[in-house]
Amino acid sequence: MDGKEQKKFLTVAPFECAWHKELRFREAGRGCVAFEAFAHNDVTVVFREHVGSKNYHYKTDNSPHYTVIIGSHRNRRLKIEADGKTVVDEAGIGLCCSSEFQSYWISVYDGLISIGKGQHPFQNVIFQWLDSNPNCSVQYVGLCSWDKHVGYRNVNVLSFKQNHNLLREHVNHHERECLEDDDDDMEDERGGYEECGLGNFLESWDLSDMFFVVGAEEKVVPAHKIILASSGNFSFSSPNEGAVHLPGATYPILHALLQYIYIGQTQISEAQLAPLRDLSLQFEVTPLLKQCEEIMERFKLNKKLFDSGKRVEISHPSSRPQHCSIFPNELPINVERLNQLLSTRKYCDVEIYLDGHGFVTWAHKIVLSLWSTPFTKMFTNGMHESNSSQIYLRDVSYEAFTSMVQFMYCGELDVENMKEIGSLLFQLLMLADQFGITALHQECLKIILECLSERPKFLKFQRYALGGLEYSHWKKDSVSSVLQVVSSIPSCKLLEETCKRIFSRHFDYCTTASTDFILLDETTFSNILQHPDLTVTSEERILDAILIWGMQAESLIGWEAVESQLRSSTPDLLFGERFHSITITILLVRFPLMPLNLLKKMENSSLSYQIPVIGQLVREAIQGSEVDFSILRDAISNYARFQHRKSSFKELQYICDGDTNGVIYYAGTSYGEHQWVNPVLAKKVAVTASSPASRYTDPKALVSRAYQATSYAGPRIEDGKQCAWWMVDVGKDHQLMCNYYTLRQDGSTAFPRTWALQGSCDGRNWTDLRVHENDPTICKPGQFASWPIHGPTALLPFRFFRVLLTGPTTSDSIPWILCICFFELYGFFH
Repeated sequence: MDGKEQKKFLTVAPFECAWHKELRFREAGRGCVAFEAFAHNDVTVVFREHVGSKNYHYKTDNSPHYTVIIGSHRNRRLKIEADGKTVVDEAGIGLCCSSEFQSYWISVYDGLISIGKGQHPFQNVIFQWLDSNPNCSVQYVGLCSWDKHVGYRNVNVLSFKQNHNLLREHVNHHERECLEDDDDDMEDERGGYEECGLGNFLESWDLSDMFFVVGAEEKVVPAHKIILASSGNFSFSSPNEGAVHLPGATYPILHALLQYIYIGQTQISEAQLAPLRDLSLQFEVTPLLKQCEEIMERFKLNKKLFDSGKRVEISHPSSRPQHCSIFPNELPINVERLNQLLSTRKYCDVEIYLDGHGFVTWAHKIVLSLWSTPFTKMFTNGMHESNSSQIYLRDVSYEAFTSMVQFMYCGELDVENMKEIGSLLFQLLMLADQFGITALHQECLKIILECLSERPKFLKFQRYALGGLEYSHWKKDSVSSVLQVVSSIPSCKLLEETCKRIFSRHFDYCTTASTDFILLDETTFSNILQHPDLTVTSEERILDAILIWGMQAESLIGWEAVESQLRSSTPDLLFGERFHSITITILLVRFPLMPLNLLKKMENSSLSYQIPVIGQLVREAIQGSEVDFSILRDAISNYARFQHRKSSFKELQYICDGDTNGVIYYAGTSYGEHQWVNPVLAKKVAVTASSPASRYTDPKALVSRAYQATSYAGPRIEDGKQCAWWMVDVGKDHQLMCNYYTLRQDGSTAFPRTWALQGSCDGRNWTDLRVHENDPTICKPGQFASWPIHGPTALLPFRFFRVLLTGPTTSDSIPWILCICFFELYGFFH
């Protein structure tokens, strides 16, 4: 994907619009912007030819532009405006979320505006609109806000040049539409096989068992009895009859009839309509007969309907122009009659035997071959099977093979009657790949991907035991097994990537529910560890999983158990042939994000001594913990080892001063369960001060969100030093990795200048998260102020947090009183 991250985080104030020259399509009129947004009302994105101003508003813009409003009308509607005029106004589509960041993407392609949700651009389309008069000059992207702050982050501008299969439909990412053809990609999807279909056998002697003798010239035209008998009544007087004489017909008319049956469409002149209708009537090809009569009736009513000399196109209603029609449902084939002919063995010319099972079924070579290139070659290139009425297949599941044959004759899978659908689907997938049956392969992929999706549309799957597991567990429990099967199949890349994404998102579960993941190959396991969606509770969990995988352990163990075994063994004996892989994958562990006490414990372990790369990484992390990251944050902002991964912790991201996105507000809603109440009164958090509670030292007032003219924590002596503090306990079973915090001065002028934000796991041993020395930020009564937390401490979880006054305020009369009336914390909450 051709795109570049332009802006990591951006807050747009009400009635403003953010423009950056970097947020620009490479090709005017064609591009895509992907981003994450956090909003209470709407997310508004503007596309125009030139950069706008900070105070730009799309309603006053007279130049050509597009405006997409996700969550318009107080987050109730989706709107699209073109040059200020509303062209789309739909209710309940793609609404915003005020509890967490959501991923969106919007693409513009020659007037086609596509809107989608999710982290993968060009997937999961929720709405599309095509401008009949496209504006192909739009190039710059503006990020706007209405009456509330909107947070944007990870804004990326993408081009279409390397995305040939954009918006193409598949199950977990619905309704994608291909904007550019790519023959190579289609070849990959077909697994390297040629395009199959009944059309390949039109007037072909291959596998034919009858022929027409047409016209006075007695031209011979081959055909296939089972195909003709399934589409009409050709009255073969005996199974061995091989010729049908049509002395009164002409070849062009017969060719049009056969073309309609084999391909689903044909072209004829106006003068040929009546003869084609008569031939259709003779052989009772009802769909073609009706269409001929309808066209002739329309022509009688309006002789100018068809241009003089122009050929008339006739297509079966289910066929797809310029596509190979799928047998039998997109052709004038009577499926019920076709299956009846199969059940009575009419015109069958092959018996199929499976090794270890014996006879399975009768079939028609032409039906097998029109679906499968390997079957076509088996029956037509002079192999033993070409001249035999029997074929024997090895290493094929009976249940899967019979389901495949049923699919060939029906064009669809009978999912309702499948037993143990989970295992059968994968057997069918492998069989479809083996025999090059593209439609079956895609159908299996579609169903499997639907089962793996977050919100399956096929609700009936929830009633089945999928491979021995109920649906709710099948998704996560199966990914390791699926990856083992599909990782070596080029045509299953979509399924492989989906499974990797699911494994990454549920890494903790997939590496603790069972040890199946130890069977993954190094490439697959490494790809999961580097996946952008990798979600974990801690880096220690990743280290444990790597060691378990390397040992191919049959039980779940932690790094300390491995360390214990290394005391009496060596890495070569413990990890065997995977020891080299361990030294590579261990580089993917982000040791700087681990707690310092854990790193020091690891530094003195046999794990560090016997595996030098671990020892080196641990020592580097310990040394890095002593660096002032506030100075180096720009230099390390793109250094992966210092970047926080997605976490099973809930993200509570700072947007603006006094917002409702922090952990204290979240606790007041019982963690998103109801409307806000004071979290101290609800006993969700506990607040204490350095001085006893009183009228002006009121714990519940500090988190009440109401302005307090007087609210302070008085002085006390700790370790021989004078100080004052407010402390918040987020709860016994909760922790926060704090990356931002907000204070609000009360009505006094005792402004703090030297203080620290600290975190603790036990309320006694404190870690500095941010230290302020002579900080003049707060300079007005009632003022809000917020600061980010940088470095490894922002990635450490704590239960207790306090604002500690370490130096006198600006007040001469009350220098050691901490006067704040509001305290909020942000980050990743567990």
